[in-house]
Formats: sequence, structure tokens, C-alpha cells
Amino acid sequence: MKKYTYIIVSVLICWVSACKKLDVAPLNIVQDKDVFTTAGGIQAYMSRIYSELPIEDFRYSPQRGLNFFWIISPFPAVTGEALSRDQNGAMQENVDGLNPSTWSLCYKAIRDANYFMETLPQYASNYTPDQVNSWLGEARFIRAATYFALVKRYGGVPIIEKVQTYPGSTIDELNVPRTSEEKVYDFIAADLDYAYTNMSDANQVGRANKYVAAGFKSRAMLYAGSIAKYNTTTLVDKDGNRLCGIPSSKAITYFKAAYDAAALLDGHYSLYKNSWAAGDKTAQFNNYVNMFFDAKSAENVFVRQYHYPESVHGYDAYNVPRQLMGANGYSSEVNPTLNFVELFDGIPKNADGTIKTTTGGKYDLYTNTMDLFANAEPRLRATVILPGDQFKGVNIEIRRGIYTGSSAGGISPLLPAGSTSNYPTTNIVQSSNATQEPYTLPDGSKMNPAGLSGVFTGDQTDAISGFSVRKWLVPDKPTSEVLENRSDQTWIELRYAEVLLNRAEAAYELNALGQADKDYLTDAFTQINAIRERAGADLLTGTGGLTVNVVRNERRKELGFENKIWWDMRRWRTADKEQNSTVYRVLMPFYSANDKKYFFDARTDERNARYTFDVRWYYEQIPQGEIAKSAVLIQNPGY
Repeated sequence: MKKYTYIIVSVLICWVSACKKLDVAPLNIVQDKDVFTTAGGIQAYMSRIYSELPIEDFRYSPQRGLNFFWIISPFPAVTGEALSRDQNGAMQENVDGLNPSTWSLCYKAIRDANYFMETLPQYASNYTPDQVNSWLGEARFIRAATYFALVKRYGGVPIIEKVQTYPGSTIDELNVPRTSEEKVYDFIAADLDYAYTNMSDANQVGRANKYVAAGFKSRAMLYAGSIAKYNTTTLVDKDGNRLCGIPSSKAITYFKAAYDAAALLDGHYSLYKNSWAAGDKTAQFNNYVNMFFDAKSAENVFVRQYHYPESVHGYDAYNVPRQLMGANGYSSEVNPTLNFVELFDGIPKNADGTIKTTTGGKYDLYTNTMDLFANAEPRLRATVILPGDQFKGVNIEIRRGIYTGSSAGGISPLLPAGSTSNYPTTNIVQSSNATQEPYTLPDGSKMNPAGLSGVFTGDQTDAISGFSVRKWLVPDKPTSEVLENRSDQTWIELRYAEVLLNRAEAAYELNALGQADKDYLTDAFTQINAIRERAGADLLTGTGGLTVNVVRNERRKELGFENKIWWDMRRWRTADKEQNSTVYRVLMPFYSANDKKYFFDARTDERNARYTFDVRWYYEQIPQGEIAKSAVLIQNPGY
């Protein structure tokens, strides 16, 4: 008799005491009949395998992998979205090996999903056919999402459709080789199609329905289409299976699958506009902030819930500005780069798209730091805490220092363009850490040189880029609760905005590949403008302005700090070009004591942290322990 050997707290272990027999199961083992004969048992099993889904959420760290408190290396600090005191370059996942590898975690989840699919039919008489089909669809969704986590990292991987047992199977049967990358994506598509067909459309927070399956398919197929079009790395086994890479001829097939899957969500979800108003930047800003905390949002397609105290993370503690730091002593771990900020509309820009901070070779002066961003699209303010903006009812003070020199004839740049040198100490008052000695201004008032949230030259618990992240921070969380294990806001893994962006990109690519069965370019234009309108950004005036970079940059802006951009850079195969000894840019606010005004200096990161992406990382290293265990498992190129 098969036994289900996982202990599930929420399942009662039912047993009847009768004649003593030697084959009575131990009381601490939950058997199949205890789980699969009740809806509560099914719910408990499902809850556990949902918890195993490989989601890069609040508890993800590229250095430590899945389900880790990620202060060690925040994910946005490997993409160019942000800088961090604990991250100084791009990296492979789980490089220190302290956490189980994604490979091993995923195959455990796949085994659990397979076991469910094999066992549930034995107890089908306890339920209606619709219930059974829906649960099997959920298991197929979980398996598909898990295989996607594998294929986007490793390329082609072994496909395991049945529970492996030993004894019961030979060593050769257990030694499953890698299959082609294309076949893995086709397997994922088949699982998600089954899930869409068999699951209900009922919304269950934290669980999938048929439209969640369709949304995930749009994501996975877009990835596959990008690999077919842009990948150049190949690995072929002795049987001709392309373990790394997909034939370019399949790009259209996958882009169409992504487009069609995204379209299935039409009319079932919508962009969040609960407090939005056309032309009202304040309302649009508040709407975008509120979207991430509204449990009833019509934009949420699939979420992972947290709840204090049993399931928590530390996002607020790690990321609040320095002046709002909690008792744990963390702050400002994620600091958006100027490169990211410059993507947004409404800020003064030079002809090359960089922020405009000078006129005629002299700094532009502002009464308040926020004046520079007065016309910025509301989505920027809702994503990034700008210097001098309000958060939790206080002005977030971010300064690099106080300029005490003469401003007669204007203030010339403090450093030559492109300089990586330290700022001069003459005529600049700086602070090395948060314990600052206030400077006496000409009018007799006092000012902290760096403000309460940085930039400090020797203490990196501050806004080292000139910005702090706002997205996901709870706007009204008391400082007493800004602690490492106290945050429990919900992670939104899939928003309808991403589905529309998937659709727009697939449509753009189909048009570029000459597909004319639909007006794909107009459709892409429509979806991008819908996103931009809600964001308060400038609308595109026609399809002529739609380029691949416009489509991609819209993803970067809308999905910033949602742990999606790294995978976009990888599937576009642009990461090695974007990160080639790259030093990201920052924006340093200074206060001119004699003018009682501010100016901004745009420069490269003062730490000179250089980012270089190794092209091998497009396909990550399969754990050596897995290679050693199998005579047929082939390592990826370059390792």
C-alpha cells in the first residue's frame, strides 16, 4: 500500500483502534486515504505544493536562491535597476551553495505534483468529475510553472512525467537524460493547455484558475519565442537533441502562442484604476501606490500571500529610507539607479535621453529638490522615492553634501563629465555617516550635510544612488513594525499589466516577422498606450513611434522591482551587452548654501562597481552534484 509520508499540520490523522496487527501504519505517518478522501486533505496537499512553486518573490536572493531572506543580494541590484551596498555586480544564482539548488527544489515539487496526479484518480469516486478535473488541472499548472523555472535557467532538462521509485524501477529507467529545450517548452504549453481546459474560472486567492494558466502560458511562450529569435548558444547531444537553443523557425509559433494565451484574459481582468482620474497626477500616483496593497484588485492574476506571524518577510525593514529605519538597523538596501529613472517621461532630458541638470555649462538651480521632477509621470513617483519627496508623511532628505563656494556666474560642474573620481573636498561639506555635525548656513540655520537619509560617504545604510525604492513599501507601516520578520504584504506574481505587455511584445515581434493575419502592430500600440495612460505617461501618437526598445522599456518601467527584468534581459540576450564593465549612474543632490537652492550632479556610481555579464550565464551551470549522480546528464557549455 502506498503511503503519503509528508506530515501536514492541517490534516487530521484518522485512525480506528481495532485488533492489533503487525501492519498497522505508524501514527505519525499520513496515509493516502487520510489525504485524498476529503476536500480538506486535498486543500492541505495543494497548499503545500503551491508553497513549493519557484517564485522569485520577497524572499528571493540571486546569491542564495529561492526562499531566502534576500538582504544578502537584492534581485534588482543585478539588473541595473538599482544599486546596493551588498551587491556589486551581476552573478549566477546561488553561488555560495548555502541553499538547495533551484534544480533540486524544482524536481522535488515536480515529484509532488506527479504523485498527486497519479494518486487522486484512485479516490475520484469521492468527488464530482469537475472537482477531479480542476484539481488535476491545478497540479498540471504547478508542474508547468516549475518546469518553466528550470528551462529558463538551464535550457533542456529531463522531463519526468511519473513518480520515480526505487526499488521498482531500474537504474537506467531512473537515469533520465535532458530533452531538447524546445520539447520542454512544448511540454509546458501542453500542461498549461490542459489546466486551462479543465480548471474553473473561480478566483481563489493564492491558487490558480484557468486564466492564471493562460497568463503563465503567455509568459512562458514569450520566453520561448525570444530564445528562438535571439539565442546564439547551442548544445546538441549525440542523438541530435538541441539541449540549448530553439530553431529560429519556431519563433513565430511561440510568439503566436504567447499572443493567443494573453488574449484569453480579455474581459476577465483589468488594469487597476480604483482611484485614477484622467489628467490628475496626484490621483494617478495614489492609484499606482494603492494597487500593490488592494487585495480585491481586478489586476491581480496570481499572488503569493504572506501573513504575520506564520509567514513573513523583511521587505520594509531592508528598504525603508534611513530616517525611517526600524529597530533591526537595516535600511536603503535597494537604491534605484539614474539609468532606471531616466526611462520615465516628464523629467528634463538632453538630446541623448539623459537627465538635464545643466544649462550653458552651469548647474540648474531649484528651490526644492522635487522641482526637477515636477512634471514626471506619476508612475515614477509611485515606484521610486525621489529626493525630497514625502513618504509616511515626512520629507525624505537625500543630499550628497552642501556646496559653500561662490555661485557668481553660476556653479560649474564639480567633476569633468564621465569622471569616476571622488568629489573635491574644497567648498563641499560632506558627512561620512548618519551621525552628522550640522552645518551652520549663512542665515544662521542648521542643516545636516547629507540629510537624514544620505548620501553618507562611509556608511552605506543610505540612498547611495540618490534615490530609494518605494514600490512594495507599506505606506502606513509604523516604525515599530519595520522589522526583519514583520512584513507580510502580498507578492503579486502575475499582474494583468504584464499580460498586456506580453501580448504587446508578442504582437510586435509577429509584425516584425512578417505575420499579417492580424494587425499586430496596431494591437501592440493599443496595449502599450493602455499601460502608459494608467501610468500617467505620454501616450504614443501612432504606430510609427513603436519600436522594440519602446516595447521593452515599457516593461522595464511597469515591472520595475517586480523581479522580472533579469529574465527579460536574458531572453532578449542583451544582458552581456548592457553589462560589459558597466558602471551605473546616480544623481547626487547638493544644497548651495549661498543661493538657498539645490542643484543635481549626474555621475557614475562613486563606488565604481562594474557590472559584467558572462555569456555562459544565459544557460546556468547544472549543479555538479547532479552531473556526478547521472551518467547521461550533460553539463551546459563553458562549465
